This record gives sequence, structure tokens and C-alpha cells, in this order.
Amino acid sequence: MILALILSLVFAQTPAPSPSIDEKSQQIINSAIEALGGQRYLNIQTELGKGYYTTYSDGISQIPSRFLDYIVYPDRERTEFTAHGIRSIQTNVGNTGWLFDGAVKKITDQSPAQVEDFKLAMRTRFENLLRGWWKNEGGKVTYVGRREAGLAKRNETVKLTYPNGFWIEFEFGARDFLPAKVIYKRSRKDPDTGDEVEVTEEDRIMRFVPNDGVNAQWIIDRYVNGKQSSRINYEGVQYNQVFADALFAKPHDVKSIK
Repeated sequence: MILALILSLVFAQTPAPSPSIDEKSQQIINSAIEALGGQRYLNIQTELGKGYYTTYSDGISQIPSRFLDYIVYPDRERTEFTAHGIRSIQTNVGNTGWLFDGAVKKITDQSPAQVEDFKLAMRTRFENLLRGWWKNEGGKVTYVGRREAGLAKRNETVKLTYPNGFWIEFEFGARDFLPAKVIYKRSRKDPDTGDEVEVTEEDRIMRFVPNDGVNAQWIIDRYVNGKQSSRINYEGVQYNQVFADALFAKPHDVKSIK
């Protein structure tokens, strides 16, 4: 009991790590914000996107699903998928989440692992870096250097590292400073053996489209260990729409889903 009290006092007196960023990284971030729309980009609080989501198997694209995606930054998202006339919904609010499976007409809570996947996805978005949310967790941003990115093309790379050692590398076009790629490593269960294995995941942004004064990401390709696993292809994006809180709340029953 006494030992536990001493330890609690020690940890209570240990200050949280202070966020830091080097000068070169800050210059790149500032240039990226301007390339995306400057203050207009930073003023975005909500986002409503629609388009197609396609999974890949052994490099071959599967049948795409339509999606409708509601985001309230920094930690609320509801994504609706429709395929073969069946709708499914994935919704997250902070540390909670729920799912609706239209095939079996069932609502369930997300598992802790599914909630962590959502939090990881928000952590590894360019918005986290450019809007500075990483500072709340004591992250550190450092300049990595330039990388080859195709014929006569280079990317500027910065690295965001958290106190627990988890890191994310963000690449920006060296000429236009538009976001180009996100790279990070994580542990996942091997679907065949069930063992924990380390995988490298990448998001590659293939196209930007001017939209309401902002350069919007239009095509995002996901790669796992160098193999494409999915593509997000937007058809349209609207900013700063007002979403009712009920949109993110878990319905009482299937009939309550709108």
C-alpha cells in the first residue's frame, strides 16, 4: 500500500513530455498548409465526403462500395457503406464506437481493437500533423530529408514520434508541398497463423482537386507491405456542414437508424 502511494506520487510529479518541432519541419508544415488553402483549410471543422471504396486482393480490385463519410474533427466519424443494396455503418466518437450490419440487421459495440484502429487512423492523417493535435500527446517532429518519388520528383519528409516510440513519416511534394504519402509500422495478427507480426502501412495520395478554396484529397491508395489493399476515390466533398449529434449516437434499435 505504501509502495503504491509512493509510486503514484512519483508519477504524479513526472511532467508530461513537451511537444517539439525543428525549424525545417515547421517550414514544410507551413508551406503545406498554404498549398492546401491556408486559413480556409485550417477553418474546416466538419467534412462530408462521398465516393467509392474499393478493396484489393492480390493486386486485383474487387467490387467497389459507395460510401458517405461524416467527420467532425478531431475525433468523430460516421462512415456509411452501400454494396449490393445493403448498407453498413461504422461510427466512432472518441473512445467509443458502434457498428450496424445491414446484412443481418444488427447493431453492435465496437471492440477495443476496432476503437484503437480508428484512433490510429486519426493519428496518421495529415490533419493530425498540420493542425497540431499531436502536441497534446507530447509528440516530436523532426526533419528526415528528401526522398525519390518518381521521375524527376522528390518528397520532403518529416517524422512524428510519440513518447511511446510510435512514429509516422509524412511526405510532401518538394515543389508543390502538397501531402503525398504517410508511412508507419504497426503490429497486426497474421490472418493465417494468428501470430503478431509487424507490417508497414502506407497511404499514397494520387490526386488533389480544388474544392471551395481548398485542395481536397481525391484518391487515396492504401498499401500494406508494398501491396495495395484499398482505394478511396472521392466524388465530392463539402466542408463545415452542421451535423446533428444524433447522427453519431448509437441507435436504440435497428428501426431508429436513419
